[in-house]
Amino acid sequence: MDEKVEYFFHFDTKISTEIFIDQIMKLHASISEQESPMNSEKIKSLLANLSKLCTFLPTTIDIKALPKEVLSIRESLNNFVSQAEGLIELEFSTFIAHKPKPLQYLTEYCYYANYVRIVSIESKILKENGMENAKKVAFVGSGAMPLSSILMATHHMKSTRFDNFDIDDKANEVARRIVASDAELEKRMKFETQDIMEVKEKLGQYDCIFLAALVGMNREAKVKIVEHIRMHMKEGSLFVVRSAKGARTFIYPSLEDHDFVHFELLTTFQPRHALVHSVLRKKPKG
Repeated sequence: MDEKVEYFFHFDTKISTEIFIDQIMKLHASISEQESPMNSEKIKSLLANLSKLCTFLPTTIDIKALPKEVLSIRESLNNFVSQAEGLIELEFSTFIAHKPKPLQYLTEYCYYANYVRIVSIESKILKENGMENAKKVAFVGSGAMPLSSILMATHHMKSTRFDNFDIDDKANEVARRIVASDAELEKRMKFETQDIMEVKEKLGQYDCIFLAALVGMNREAKVKIVEHIRMHMKEGSLFVVRSAKGARTFIYPSLEDHDFVHFELLTTFQPRHALVHSVLRKKPKG
């Protein structure tokens, strides 16, 4: 990245809309110059700077009021994040999958602490809404490093069965090898290579369904996925959606409340300075 793109604000510094626009456009220009999102120090630096810029913003900035040329780069940045994080995840997962006990190396993953926090939050809000002993849970968009499912299964839902759906067979293959190192966990965790839009009747088996933040790379695609899941999930089951708001939509694609037609909103939790927030919804009975 151009050395002139420097981040001079600190953890609680408030920045102006003008500074945000200037910085996000410079970052997008640097990202556009990259030939590939392959894992490298340069890519990690770009991801870190994008995260810092979009997370430490004052809430006074109205993202919807930003110029169209600024808002138009969001999908491009979302795609970059999806590809770059996917490659970082796959590289790390492939590395530990060859270890005798790969689960012991999970704490070395660069985003491990973030997953611990969000899973702990989601577990808490599920328990508060009567989902302490779910028999079967689905995680859509599990990836090569299914940390959410692993952490939930080992620390919070210790008897629940998890079905992990991902469209990438290579990611699922690596994930299976990691989980296979623990006989008890392997019994409760499956990995299916499928486009969730092609999964129908099976969605009715789950007490709770999680939707990862990077499933559906724009709002239109995400809305279709949400509606598909709603049509086929069983009545009374819970739906945990990870999404983004405000400046964080330059990292992850977002959904609005009105995108969840026929769902009952139970709770929304936005951790301070977190990249994603979790929304718990319920498919009403009748």
